Amino acid sequence: MDLVKIKSLLENKITELGFEPISITKKVEKGDVFLSVVVDRVEPIDMNTIVKISGELSSYLDEIDNSEEKYFLDVSSLGAEKPLKIESLSQYEGRFIHVHVNNAIDGLNIFEGDLVKVNKDSLTLSYRVKTRVKTVDILFNNIYKIRLAIKF
Repeated sequence: MDLVKIKSLLENKITELGFEPISITKKVEKGDVFLSVVVDRVEPIDMNTIVKISGELSSYLDEIDNSEEKYFLDVSSLGAEKPLKIESLSQYEGRFIHVHVNNAIDGLNIFEGDLVKVNKDSLTLSYRVKTRVKTVDILFNNIYKIRLAIKF
């Protein structure tokens, strides 16, 4: 399998399927060859979706890769707590997120809550402190890390 040859074709196929290709790598572990594909999209990706993408990509690889090399196809997503990019935050309004800030706000460095609004240079987050709901505005330049979170 010539990764350089098939990488752009695979990226196009992943985009055609409605996903963003994050990475496509080939690695050898204990004599076995793995083609690892990581995909993303705004909507959550469940295991059934991964199985469907794997099937589509496997069939497509059979068409475009005529080498006799045996390999395992490993398709995954960034996960339920994937990192977010500030440029695309508006797509996640209403979702539960985790924000770690550089400089404490009201004595807190970590906030988990619902992304209420994305402004020009900040976001508004609704979070709980025991039984009370509070909101906080966080400047983008104060964000150390931001990711989706799982609400329990």
